Amino acid sequence: MAIVKSESIVLRRRDLRETSLLVTFFTREFGKITGEMKGIRADQKKFASTVEIFSLNDIIFYQSRNSSVHLISHCDQRENFTPLRHTINKATAAQLMMELVDVVMPQEDRNNAVYDWTLDVLKALVTADNPDKLLTIFKIKMLTLSGFKPYLDSCVCCDSKMPAQPRFSLSMGGLLCPRCASKDPGARTIFRGTIATILHIEKNDLRSNLTLGMNPQIKRELDLVLNAFLNFHLGKELKSQRSINKLADALDKSL
Repeated sequence: MAIVKSESIVLRRRDLRETSLLVTFFTREFGKITGEMKGIRADQKKFASTVEIFSLNDIIFYQSRNSSVHLISHCDQRENFTPLRHTINKATAAQLMMELVDVVMPQEDRNNAVYDWTLDVLKALVTADNPDKLLTIFKIKMLTLSGFKPYLDSCVCCDSKMPAQPRFSLSMGGLLCPRCASKDPGARTIFRGTIATILHIEKNDLRSNLTLGMNPQIKRELDLVLNAFLNFHLGKELKSQRSINKLADALDKSL
């Protein structure tokens, strides 16, 4: 077994046997890995981290050649992002980010662009005035960087330029022109402003995207299209998204 070290973000964790944890880390050097932390639940001082979801840690692990589970020997916490844990909408946004990275990124496939993007958005979320907007930006850019994005530059079937009244096909993963619309009767209309917003976010950095205006109508359609696209291609709704939806519904009823 090789002994290696990496900066990492905790994506998820679960109890393993009576005293251990099975933790999924997203590491800078090795991509997404799964590691066993033996005895941490019996002795919290064994590791210099509580290994909370979306915390940033330096880990040392024995890299197994025969198993997808590696043995974590050291875990030192760098940043716990404590302010996020004190605000429910920020905490749920951070949890959704971790869940999305976990389901989209393959095991042990290094992707520095996705890693840096995830860490940058976590840091921005600490001081964000509008975490919901930041989460929408995260989803769009995350899909782009992971190679999972919808096809919005032209018609997904014939590659013709974007029509005046495009339709969006979930099953085909992109826009359909009027000539190709019959190939997916379930395709829905989509505002050109929504398409322009997605393309802008795909092509620009976080600072530029944070200054981008989103009117309520475009924001609603962005969330509808993104969530439907993810649900269709993942075959399920993200658990954290359900929590966010319930929180939003409760807020609407209280107004």
